[in-house]
Order: sequence, then structure tokens, then C-alpha cells
Amino acid sequence: MGMLDRSIAVLRAPSAVLAVAAICLAGPALATAGQGSAAVCAGTDILRELAELDPEAHARVMRVADATENTEALLWRLRRDGHRDSYLFGTMHVTDERVTHFSPELTRVLEVVDRVALEIDDLSPDAMVPVIKKASELLLFTDGSRLDTLLSVSEYNKTKAILAKIGVPQKAASLIKPWFVSALLGISDCERNRSKTGDVVLDMKLAATARERGAEVVGLETLESQLLGLASVPLEEQVFSLRAGLAFSERSHDLLETTLQLYQKRRIGAALQLHRELARWAGIENASFDGFERELLEKRNRIMAERALPLLEQGNTLIAVGALHLVGANGLVALLREAGYAVTPIE
Repeated sequence: MGMLDRSIAVLRAPSAVLAVAAICLAGPALATAGQGSAAVCAGTDILRELAELDPEAHARVMRVADATENTEALLWRLRRDGHRDSYLFGTMHVTDERVTHFSPELTRVLEVVDRVALEIDDLSPDAMVPVIKKASELLLFTDGSRLDTLLSVSEYNKTKAILAKIGVPQKAASLIKPWFVSALLGISDCERNRSKTGDVVLDMKLAATARERGAEVVGLETLESQLLGLASVPLEEQVFSLRAGLAFSERSHDLLETTLQLYQKRRIGAALQLHRELARWAGIENASFDGFERELLEKRNRIMAERALPLLEQGNTLIAVGALHLVGANGLVALLREAGYAVTPIE
């Protein structure tokens, strides 16, 4: 994940992977339901900063955003002759009230649907910790590779400090794969603190609300498949992403705020290009993130669409996944249209 995923992890990185990182850093308190805290995760919009400091880079981001298909809405209606209407919603995996507050239209949808399909149906530590223990080979190097040989001395020192927060001994830090360190970077201090006091991310709030109203909650993916997807990203790209993430490790609130602004303004198409520009800012020239897009977007989009179709056949279903999975020529909006659904924006 790292720089690429750090600032857009909350839009399209596997929801369970973000939860894994949060669990490692926050402990069992993450799953405690409650009123939560009043903490506000404030930050600066980096995209606005980019416009002032590098107008050409900002223009590139905007051109890509304007050219990206199906970015005009987060909530969509799915309609097909002979079927009851269903819905598609793009989430952001954060606790911020600007995201977790349901709009009147989303509230109406939740009141009528029979089921809600999320990326993962259970993000609790009880469900995930056993899976993580079984999947240690996806988190750890087993082929003789070492993280300390892939980073500079200063980068590795930062990495050891991050891993120390979850109890990883310094001698063992070199065995951790880059993608997992990046997952830890993907949780800002403010988000982590809010989770400790009982605030839940949008996906979990959707699940809880659906269950309270008697709707079924199902998952389109498994934690194992999400971990495998991340581990399948080429190692070189994992390192690129981690190095850039470490360079911006002191600006977690700004990265989160930038992403939140893109989400609220329906400018989700800017996300990927913004991360390429920020990677360049971090001094990582010609960094490729094709593997991330292939493994974490395109492949998963097709799997989600395939698994959503039987649910949509039943009608009255809400599909709610990371917002970046909706947009573009290979996003869920396009894929469900290819499957014969009329997909129209609601808000």
C-alpha cells in the first residue's frame, strides 16, 4: 500500500487489510461498539497545496480525473427488467462523521433492502486474528529476502519504529513484507484513537444498521483472498510504495483529509494520479504501480461483480464497497452495465 495506498487506502484498499492494521495497532478495543469520541481528524488538502507548488502536476491530476468514467456519484440505482431495484454504494473505510453520517437517500435505501453485501461481512478481531495467524507466509519473507536490504538505513529505522508499536522485535523486523508495513501506515493516529473509543468505519456502520433492521449481511470476498492479493503485488512495487509512504509518514492527517475531500466532491478519479505525483514528490521517479491496480482493483472488481450478480438477481440488494472500485472503464458501474443492468446515479 504505502504512498499509493496511504492516501487512497480508505477508498479502495481491501477493507479487511485496513482493519488488520488497525487491530494490530489498537488491539481488541477496536471492536467495541459505543458512542465513540468527539475527536476530529483535521488536516490540510494536499491537492490544493499541489496546485500552488506544482501547477503542472496538479493539471495532470485534474485531466485524469476529468477523463475517468462514472465518478459523478457514490450511490447508484441498479435496474433490470423483471427484477426489483438494487443499489451500489462507494464507501470510504474511515470513522470520520463526514463519511459515516448517512444521507437521506442512503438511509432510505437501508430501510428497504433485504441484504447488504460488503467486501468482508465481519471485520471484528475475533474473525480476523485466526486467519492472520494461518497466513503468516503472506506477511513474512520465507525466501531469504530481507526488508533491511530493500530500504535505506533511515527508511528501515522508521520501519522498525512502526513495527515496534505492534510488538515486533527489532531482530524480526527484517522479515516483514513491505505491503504489511504500508498497511500500518494506512491508519492515521487520529483514526486509530477514534477506533479505540468505539467509533466504527463506514462499512461496519452499514453492517450494524442493516442487521438492526433485519437485513442479511454478506461478504463478496474473504480476508484470505484480500491478503493474497496484496502479497501478489510485485515486490518492487511494494518497496516503491512503502518508501513513498515513509516519506509522508508525518502527514497522515493531511493524506486522510485529501482523500476525504476527493470523496465528498465526487473527484475519486483524481486519486490514482495524485499518488503517482506524490510518489514523484517523494523522489521516487518512474515508480510503477501497475501491479497494485491489477491485483487490488481490476481483478477484485471482476470478482466482486461476479459474486454480486446472484444477489442482484434476488433484487433489493445494496452492494457497498470501496469507492474506487466503482469508477473507470473496469469499475463496478461499467461491469454491471455490461451484465445488463441500467446503472444510474442517485447522489
